[in-house]
Amino acid sequence: MTKHDMIQPQIIPGFDVLKWKREMQEQIYRETVGMTREEIRAYIQKGSEEFREEQNRRKMEREAKFG
Repeated sequence: MTKHDMIQPQIIPGFDVLKWKREMQEQIYRETVGMTREEIRAYIQKGSEEFREEQNRRKMEREAKFG
């Protein structure tokens, strides 16, 4: 298995990406409606940090598994 093979996206049968996208947009709207620009900026920053941490965790798991 090559490194390229390891980072291929997983195909999930029956997963509707457009439905998921709409649901996430609705969730973000509900969570941010009425926020000031500064609050929205902090909301986005927090999400960005959480995403970065998740990516780092997954990277470490892949490296532990595949070397």
